[in-house]
Amino acid sequence: MKQLIECVPNISEGRDRAKIKAIADVVTTVEGVKLLNVDPGAATNRTVITFVGEPEQVIEAAFLLIRKAAELIDMSKHQGEHPRFGATDVCPLIPIANISMEEVIPFARKLGERVGKELGIPGYYYEYACTEEKRRNLANCRAGEYEGLKKKLIDPAWKPDFGPAEFDDHVKGSGAIAISARDFLIAFNINLNTTSVRRANSLAFDLRENGRVLREGDPVTGREVKDAEGNPVRIPGALKAVKGIGWFIDEYGIAQVSLNLTNIRQTPMHVAFDTACEKARDRGLRVTGSELVGVVPLEAMLDAGRFFLRKQQRSIGVSKTELIKIAVRSLGLDELAPFHPKERIIEYMIAEDAGKRLVDMNLTAFADETASESPAPGGGSISAYVGALGISLATMVANLSAHKRGWDDRWEKFSDHAERGQQLKNELLRLVDEDTAAFNGIMAAFGLPKNSEAEKAARTEAIQQATKQAILIPLKVMETAHASLAVIKTMAEVGNPNSVSDAGVGALCARTAVLGAHLNVRINASGLHDKDFLQEVLAKAKRLEDETVALEADVLQIVEGKL
Repeated sequence: MKQLIECVPNISEGRDRAKIKAIADVVTTVEGVKLLNVDPGAATNRTVITFVGEPEQVIEAAFLLIRKAAELIDMSKHQGEHPRFGATDVCPLIPIANISMEEVIPFARKLGERVGKELGIPGYYYEYACTEEKRRNLANCRAGEYEGLKKKLIDPAWKPDFGPAEFDDHVKGSGAIAISARDFLIAFNINLNTTSVRRANSLAFDLRENGRVLREGDPVTGREVKDAEGNPVRIPGALKAVKGIGWFIDEYGIAQVSLNLTNIRQTPMHVAFDTACEKARDRGLRVTGSELVGVVPLEAMLDAGRFFLRKQQRSIGVSKTELIKIAVRSLGLDELAPFHPKERIIEYMIAEDAGKRLVDMNLTAFADETASESPAPGGGSISAYVGALGISLATMVANLSAHKRGWDDRWEKFSDHAERGQQLKNELLRLVDEDTAAFNGIMAAFGLPKNSEAEKAARTEAIQQATKQAILIPLKVMETAHASLAVIKTMAEVGNPNSVSDAGVGALCARTAVLGAHLNVRINASGLHDKDFLQEVLAKAKRLEDETVALEADVLQIVEGKL
C-alpha cells in the first residue's frame, strides 16, 4: 500500500499573491505530489501551504519550495503578527497513511541536511525529529525570532542542527528554518466580538496549556512569582496540547485567539471551541465563529458534528455530509469565508476515485449504466445497493423515533440504532463498487498473456485469486445485509409506529440483498479449484440465506400485526 505523508510549510509572505503563487507552484512540478491548500493571511504576513504524496516526492517538493521562498522573500524587510524567523519558517512532515512516525523522522532529517548543505540555510529539528529535548518545542527553537537570530546562531547552546552557524548576507535574507516530524496539527482561530488584542491574549492564556505566569497583585504588571529554583510559576490553561496567542486581524476588523491544537486526540477542535465560548463569556466577550487554517482530517469534523448533536440531544446516526454541515454551522467555520468540505477535508482532497464511483452517480445514471451493454455493474453491485436502501429505511425510522415528541427520554437508544445503521449503510455502499472491481479483476486476469508455460501458470494463478475475491465480496454483502436485519427488526418492534411499513420494506430489501449476493457467490464458485475454501464459503452462505429468510418473516409478521 502507498505510503503518504503531508507537508505543511509556513512561508513568511501573506500579502504578495504573485510571490505566494510562485512558491506554491513549485510543488506541482514534482510528479505524484498533490497541492491541497494555499492559505495566505495578510495581517500575519504568512501563508500555510499544504501538500501530500509519497515521502521521497514530498521532501523533493519541500526542498524546491524552501529554495524558491529563500529566493523571493527577504526576511530583513519582513513584518507580521505571527512569530517567525525564516522565509520558510517551519516545514513539518506528518504521517498520513501506511507510515509510522518513526519512519517519517529520517525523511525530516534528510530534508534538513539537504537544506543546510545545498541552500546554506541554518535550521533546527523539532518535535519528534529533535536532537535534544529543549529543541522539541518549536517555541524554544524560534525564541528571539528573526531579530534575535544573529545572536542565537553563534550561541553554542543553540548551534543549528544543519546549515551555517553564522548570520552571513545569505542568512540575513533567508533567515532560519525549523523542520519536524510531528502529529497532525490543526491551526484553528477563534473569532471574537472585540478589537482588543489584550483581551484576546487573556483568553488565549485561559485556554493554552502553558497558561500564564503567576504574578503578585496585578495579573498583567505585577511581579512574577518564582519557584525555589528561580523559575516563573505558571497558572496552567484549560486545554492540554494547545498553544495560543491573541492578535488583531486588520482584514476582518476583529481580534482572534489563534490556537494550535497539537494533539487532537487530547483536545479536539470542538472541545477547544466550546471551552473558548465558556471562557469568553466569563470575560464579557463572545465567540462569533472560527477559522480553520489549512486542512483538517475528516474524523475531526465528524466528531465535532456528533458532539454538537449530542448537546442538542439529537440522533448522531446521520450521514457524514450532515455531520459536516452541523460541524461547520456550530463552529461558525463559514463566518469569515465559505467553508467548502471538498477543499478543506484532507481525505476528500486526496481521494483518487472521487466522482468515479458507481455510488457517486445519480439514480438515473446508475440505472442507465446498469441497463447498458456493459456487464458491470451486475447483480452483485445491485444486491449491495438494495441492501443499502434497506438499512437506510431502518435508519430513517430510528432517526424519526429519536426525535418523536414524547419520546425524549429514549433519544439515545434510537441514536445508537441510527448510528449502527449508518455504519452498515456505508459498508454496503462501499461494496457496490467493490463488487464491480472484483468482476473487473477477473476480466483483467483472463486478459493476461499465455504465450509460454510460465505465463500460462501465472495467468491461471491470477484467475484463481481474482475468482476468490469475486466470491468473498458478495459473501461480505450477504454478511452485512444479514446484520442489518437486527436494526430493521428492532425498528419494526419499538420504532415510530407510523413508520412500521418502512421497516417492512427495509426487511424485503435486506432479503433481496442476501439472496441476490448468494447467487453471485454460487456462480463465481464454479470457476474455483480450491474445494476446501469452497466448502467453507458455500456452507456459510447457505446459513446466512436461511437465517435471513427467517428474520424477514419475523419482521413482516411484526409489521402485519401493526398495520
